[in-house]
Amino acid sequence: MNNGPIRQALFNKRIFICIFTGFSSGLPLYILISLLPAWLRSEGVDLKAIGLFALIQLPFTWKFLWAPLFDRYSPPLGRRRGWLFISQAALLLSIPVFGWLHPELDLWTIAYLAVAVAFFSASQDIVLDAYRRELLLDNELGLGNVVHVNAYKIASLIPGSLSLILADYLPWSSVFLITALFMLLGLAMTLFVSEPALKQGAPKTLRAAVVEPFQEFIGRNGVQSALLVLGFIFFYKLGDSMATALATPFYLDMGFSKTEIGLVAKNAGLWPSVIGGLLGGIWMIKLGINRALWLFGLVQMVAILGFAWLASVGHSLLWLGIVISVEALGVGLGTAAFVAFIAYTTHPLYTATQFALFTSLAAVPRTFANAATGYLVEWFGWEHFFLFCFVIALPGMLLLFKVAPWNGQPAIVSSRDIQ
Repeated sequence: MNNGPIRQALFNKRIFICIFTGFSSGLPLYILISLLPAWLRSEGVDLKAIGLFALIQLPFTWKFLWAPLFDRYSPPLGRRRGWLFISQAALLLSIPVFGWLHPELDLWTIAYLAVAVAFFSASQDIVLDAYRRELLLDNELGLGNVVHVNAYKIASLIPGSLSLILADYLPWSSVFLITALFMLLGLAMTLFVSEPALKQGAPKTLRAAVVEPFQEFIGRNGVQSALLVLGFIFFYKLGDSMATALATPFYLDMGFSKTEIGLVAKNAGLWPSVIGGLLGGIWMIKLGINRALWLFGLVQMVAILGFAWLASVGHSLLWLGIVISVEALGVGLGTAAFVAFIAYTTHPLYTATQFALFTSLAAVPRTFANAATGYLVEWFGWEHFFLFCFVIALPGMLLLFKVAPWNGQPAIVSSRDIQ
C-alpha cells in the first residue's frame, strides 16, 4: 500500500503549525470555563452567580457578526497575522487582570472582564480558522483540523489541571499570570509564520465583506444546495451534543461517586478523543471527506447507544469506562470529518466570515437544544432519552445522501474547484 500521501501530510510544516493554532485557541476558552469558576468558588461566590457566568460564552455564538472586519481590513502584519497578533496580545494582557480583582468585591468587574476575554478569544478563533483554511491543502484539511482540535483539547490541561495545582501553592494573581504566559506560544507562532498567499485580493469595502460571503456561498451552490448544507451543519452533531449535555448528572444518578467520575472520565474521555481524532485525520486522507462523514458519523451514533446501555446496566465502573471511551472516540472521529467539511465549504476570499458563520450555526444546538435536555430526561427517563438522541442524529446522516454521497459528488462545490 502506498503510504506516500499519508507520510507527506503527517510530516510537513503546515500540520506542525496546526498544533500551535489549536493550543492558542483552546487556552483562553478553558480559562473561562475551567479556571474562572474554580477561582470564584474557592473565593466563596455562590453557585447561582457562577452559573450565570456561562453567558460569557455568547461571543463564540455570535462571532460571525464581526468576522467581516477581519476579511476586509489588514493590520500592519497582514490580514491574518495582524489580527492574530492583536487578539493574542489582548489576551496576554487581559487574563492576568483577573488576579488583581477580588470576587467578593469586584464580581461585576470580573464579569465584564470575562466578556472581554471571551470576545478576544472568539476573535482569535475567527482568524485562526481562516488562517488554517488558507494554509492547508484540500487533502490536508482533515488531518490539519484534527491536529488543531486535539491541541485545543490538550490545552485544557493547563487551566484545568496545572493552574489548579499551582493555586494550592501560589496566590491567584501569580496563577493567572503564569497561565496567561502560555499565550506566548501563540504569539511566537504568529510572528514566525508567513501570511497565506491569496489568489484574489481582500473585499474592497466593508459592505462587500458582509454581503458577498453569503452571495458567493449561495451563488456557488444554488439556494437548495446551500440550505441542505446549512441543515446538515445544524443536525450532524445534534444527537451526540444532546446526549452529553447532562453527562455528569447522568453518572451521578447511576450511583457513581464524584471521585469515580473524575478519575474514569479524565482518563477514558480525553485520550480516546485525541486518538480518535488523529486516526480520523489519517484515515480521511485515504477515505476522503465524503466517506469519512458516513463512517465516522455512524460511530458517533452508535456511541449514543452506549449511554442507553449504561442506563439499563446501572453502576458499573467497567461499563462507565467503555461507554466514555467509545463516546470520546466517536466524537473525535465525527469532529474530524465535520470540521474538515466546514473548512472545505469556505471560499478563501471570505474565509473568516464563512467559517465563523458555519461554526456559529454548529454551536446553536449546544446553546439552545441542550437547554431542553433536562425537560426531556424528566419526560422520557434516562434510557429512552438516549434512544431519542440516537433518533435525533438520523436527520444529519440522511442529509449525507445529498450533501456528501458515498460515491458521488457533494452538494457543495469546493471554492478551490472553481478558481
